[in-house]
Amino acid sequence: MFDLGTSFLASVARDPDALAVVDGGTRLTYAEWLARIGALVDELDRLGLKHGDHVLTAMQNRWENASLHWACQFAGLIVTPLNWRAKPDEVDYGVKDAEAKAVFFEAATADVVDAAPAATHLPRVSDGDLAQIMDRSGDEPAPRAGADDWSLMLYTSGTTSKPKGVPRRHRAERAGALAHVAQNLYRHGETTLGVMPLYHTMGVRSLIASSLTGGAFICLPRFDARKAIDLIEAERITNLYLVPTLYHDVLHHASFSPERVRSVTKLGYAGASMTDGLLKKLDEAFKPELFVNHYGSSEIYTFTIEQKAAAKPGSAGRAGINQMIRVVKLNAAGPDELAAPREEGEIIALAKSDEAFEGYWKRPAATEKALRGGWYFTGDTGFFDEDGDLFVTGRADDMIITGGENVSPVEVESCLSLHDNVAEVAVVGLPDERWGQVVTAFVKRKGDLTAAQLDEHCKASGLANFRRPRRIVFVEEIPKSPVGKILRRMLVAGDYREEAPAPEHQN
Repeated sequence: MFDLGTSFLASVARDPDALAVVDGGTRLTYAEWLARIGALVDELDRLGLKHGDHVLTAMQNRWENASLHWACQFAGLIVTPLNWRAKPDEVDYGVKDAEAKAVFFEAATADVVDAAPAATHLPRVSDGDLAQIMDRSGDEPAPRAGADDWSLMLYTSGTTSKPKGVPRRHRAERAGALAHVAQNLYRHGETTLGVMPLYHTMGVRSLIASSLTGGAFICLPRFDARKAIDLIEAERITNLYLVPTLYHDVLHHASFSPERVRSVTKLGYAGASMTDGLLKKLDEAFKPELFVNHYGSSEIYTFTIEQKAAAKPGSAGRAGINQMIRVVKLNAAGPDELAAPREEGEIIALAKSDEAFEGYWKRPAATEKALRGGWYFTGDTGFFDEDGDLFVTGRADDMIITGGENVSPVEVESCLSLHDNVAEVAVVGLPDERWGQVVTAFVKRKGDLTAAQLDEHCKASGLANFRRPRRIVFVEEIPKSPVGKILRRMLVAGDYREEAPAPEHQN
């Protein structure tokens, strides 16, 4: 299989004059973009970066970030992207864990990078620096990586531990993009809204798949519903691949109308569940030729595909073209303890998939737990219905997925528990049409305490905005098992008692 540098050269040879990337006033064809990428490869060499080095990025979806991603593929460097909203300790951890040799950032992340001790002595390059470097054209870069070299390392959150690095090879990255093209029936010249972040598997897949089809990647650095609608209309975008929250915001924005988005023929979503109501509204508004529910992960890009999402709400469909899927009994010792139809169990995926990772970065215990008997144990729960379609019901580890972001309940609980007037707390994700799930804290308090005070506590503690509870419920007791384990499912099901309101003061 091609390495990704060679893959990009093949795209340039096929469609040199086709529009490749757009970001505000920047509009480049494939041939023009290749020259800019070549200049950037030269700069990576001048920084002293060597084949196999990790480079950490904390950037939004600017064309400079997309160019850096491609330059690293040519240079044989491993792109290691972090959420641009990361805190200094998260950047510090990423630099140390990945043993990064350089950090790339932008204005929105400059202060955070400066405050990360491990980044202090590394080369640090801003998006403005990247733009200046690419003002000059470089020679056509020669690919220095093979299909078996590492391309990318994403970080995936855990419930009780630090994020785990997920290294992926060039061949797995390209296989995932090819599957994305096939499973979404992309045509030659598709135009994609590049808003899913390049620290997320959905964003990376959109970028690579765009090049495979000779299509244009239309950058939207930070999601804004009005700007998204404006770009769809102005650039005649043909496909959208978003998390449900972003679809919700586009659909409910005052400037939205079906006429303005009529160029869109294909809808795809992943990263979180979508409510039946939102599915129906999107289907009616866009009338897409194809409406895909893509279920996968950073570790293995595709688990299952449902290409008629609106026709069977909740269905994640069947295994993708590079995959086989099973549901095994909860707490199964191995991959052969199959659950019966309609029996909820753990979803597992065949680890020999062309799209699969091979283990976590420097985390042998986590790898041993996840990869067993040739299968990847996803930690998600679900069941097959009588038709053989998969339904995903949740996560075995209680991870909350809100707006496509993973949030550990344990992390939020830890923050809230530090408030002096919190006796006990449990955090769960409750269904929400816009966010998929909303982070909800159930709090047993001691003394006087308001939701506003708890929110201020979260802010002061440095908890990232997307992790802060959007709803706080004060309860008499936190439901627990006889051995003291919090029964989160009871909270999700509404099986709890809220505190009685305090009596009004008498004059």
